[in-house]
Amino acid sequence: QVQLIESGGGLVQAGGSLRLSCAASGRTFSGSAMAWFRQAPGKEREFVTAISWSASITSYVDSVKGRFTISRDNAKNTVYLQMNSLKPEDAAVYYCAASGGYMGSNTFRYDYWGQGTQVTVSS
Repeated sequence: QVQLIESGGGLVQAGGSLRLSCAASGRTFSGSAMAWFRQAPGKEREFVTAISWSASITSYVDSVKGRFTISRDNAKNTVYLQMNSLKPEDAAVYYCAASGGYMGSNTFRYDYWGQGTQVTVSS
């Protein structure tokens, strides 16, 4: 069993930055791809970004390209999401997820999920 714990959410003004972290514990997540999703009130959970085990492959939803950066430190079992130039529409609960290698947007393909961390962006 893998446990994912997100942190780093909070309130930020539009144009500001936040760095989210997702720490994995329990069974090793060696080989796992990691992803960040977000869910705003009344909306479906949305894929944001994903990173391969080796970090050689990343993907982003168009709306965050050039502003968000995903990275990982496998020695620390942690994945990060650096969010710059935040906009009010980025406000949501952000979730990290782990899969056996899948890096797409289908939530059912991810095996483990964190509890989420709230990001609020004031205009």
